Formats: sequence, C-alpha cells, structure tokens
Amino acid sequence: MDFNYTPEQQQFRDALRRFIDKDYTFEHRNKIVRSEQGVSDEAWATLTELGMTALPIPEEQGGFNGSAVDMMVVMQELGRGIVVEPYFATVLGVQFLRLAGGNGELLEQVAGGALKLAAALGEKQSRYELFDIATTAKAEGDGYVLNGTKTVVIHGAQADKIVVSARTGGGQRDTDGISLFLVDGNAAGVTRKDYRTIDCQHAADITFANVRVPASALLGKAGAGWEILDAAADYGAALLCAEAVGAMDALNAATLEYLKTRQQFGVPIGKFQALQHRMAEMFMQAEQARSMATLAAVKVSSSDANERRRNVSAAKARVGQALKYVGQQAVQLHGGMGVTNELPAAHHFKRLTMIELTLGDTDYHLGRFASLPDFRNAA
Repeated sequence: MDFNYTPEQQQFRDALRRFIDKDYTFEHRNKIVRSEQGVSDEAWATLTELGMTALPIPEEQGGFNGSAVDMMVVMQELGRGIVVEPYFATVLGVQFLRLAGGNGELLEQVAGGALKLAAALGEKQSRYELFDIATTAKAEGDGYVLNGTKTVVIHGAQADKIVVSARTGGGQRDTDGISLFLVDGNAAGVTRKDYRTIDCQHAADITFANVRVPASALLGKAGAGWEILDAAADYGAALLCAEAVGAMDALNAATLEYLKTRQQFGVPIGKFQALQHRMAEMFMQAEQARSMATLAAVKVSSSDANERRRNVSAAKARVGQALKYVGQQAVQLHGGMGVTNELPAAHHFKRLTMIELTLGDTDYHLGRFASLPDFRNAA
C-alpha cells in the first residue's frame, strides 16, 4: 500500500511547516505561553488563512472535507512545533458536530476561524471511562437544565462553545441515557476555572449550575449519544497519535544534533557506540509509532465500531510506549539540560507526557484492546 502523501497533503504540510519555522519559533511560542491569554489570536488567524480550520469541515460548509489521514499530516506538524493554539480542541468539537449531523452554520463559522470549540467529557470520578457521567440534563419546558462539573477540559476557557456530555437517563456508568449538548461558553450558570497544564497549554474545570439550553442544543438524539461520544473520542485519540509522532521526530532530530555537537574527551559524544545504539532505538520506536498512527488514521472512520476501537487502542498504546522511551532517552542524552525550559526538548517531552494521558493512557488502551470481541482468536 502506498503511504506517500498526496500533492495536496504535501502542500498543507509544507505551508504549515513554513509558518512554524518562520513565525512560530520556539522563542515566539514562549512569548505566547507567557502572555495573559496563553494563545495567540494572530496565530489562529494564520491557521485559518492556511486552511487548517477548514480542513475537517465538509465542502458544503466551505471546508475541504479532510479525512483523518489529511488531519494526521497537520497534527504531525503541530506536534513538531509544539503549537499551543486550541486547534485540537476545536477539531475534536467539529467531529461531534459532524457525527451528530446538521449544524451547518456552526461548521461554516469554524471553517472561517470565527468559532472555537472544546469538548467537556471527563469528570473527577470517570478517569478514562467517558460513559461514567454524573452531570445531568433534565428536560424542562422547551429545553434542558444542566448541572454538574467537567474536569480538565482542554482549552475549555478559550472555547466559544462547548460540547458537553450529560445524563438524561440510566445509571451513572450506563452507556444508555447519555446525551450531548452544545453549550455557549458564556451562558448563565457556566463557570470556567482556567489553568495552565504541564505542557504549557490550557485546560479548565467547568461547572454547570442550572444552565438552561434550548432543545436545539441537543446533538443527535436524547439518550443515544454514546456511539457519537465513543467514535469522536477515538477520532481525537488518532489525532493525538499523529501529534505525538511529530513531537518525537523533532525530539529525535534535536537529540541527534546535540550528540554531534556536545564534546567529551575531545570528540563528539555521538561517536560513542553505546549512545549510537540508544539513538538508533529511539528512531525505531518513532517509526513503529508512525506506522501505528497511520493505521489509526486509516481505520478510525471504519463502519465497524469494534475494528475502529481495536486499531485506535492498539495505536494509542504503542505510541504511548514509544513516546515514553523517546522522551526519557532524549532527556538522558541531553544531560541536565534536557529538563530545562530553555531547551525545546523539555517542552516536547512534557507535551508527549500530556498526550499519553489524554483520552486514555497506555494501560487503559491495552485493557480496552484485550476486552474487545475476538481478542483471543486474533491472538
């Protein structure tokens, strides 16, 4: 099978890489991180101009109808540049809107860069089980009233609208009775506690206190939101795998350059065979992760839900193992400098750590993979 990029994918990759290399350098990124907002309106406008916000949007809404493989190209470059803009959160929200159907006007706004989204899925007791939902949505009049708290919502405070999973029926850990709502981030009763995460991005704990939303805020059918939630989360996990590959590529390149320049006993330390072996293993780990990330991007749109789950979990687990190895080895090979904020290597490792913990860590996805039907037969 041919896994080379198409000319269009190469154009997107090259345009984004030029922007990052010229206008989103490590020094410029650090200025954005230290700013009050923690993100850059100027950078977001450039991403919009380059067509990145339009890429996952259907053509009918002014987008390019990009596939997960197209998105993989973009996410790898964002990982390479450790970009802190709310792009992942927005495209994850887009996937919810697409799977729910309709929402054409909102998708047009996203394509034009006028609307940022976030997905409020996790709660303090749920860990990675996204069906464990205590937040409630009770039908009242011609709408619903939401109550509950969502935790670690990626770029939740920077979003204009938030996809919220809430329970309209069933028990706290049932997959039945889950509904999805699109809530205005500034709606009455919404409280967002913004904070910076270890990778210099932003997340928020969001409380919904008697938040009233119209019936039109419901995404899909009431009580039947689990399949959309599960599929969208897998899509997000596939994108994170791609971002991790980009970050590992950058980390490997930086480490190799350091081994060529750092001298010990009068020679570059890259001359030492033991370090060459470790560097070779880092590259092999990254290549295996790339293969699995590609598989996830290809299979995440499968009509067979178990096939989608199996491949995404396999990829997230393998990428999680690889990023841990690459990150730890890069820090060791850089010496004490590897953990200082003055070097991009430390920031790449922090971002990789957050990717591993988002939408299911390695252990979670190994367990999920093993729990799927036909696992024993496949083994």
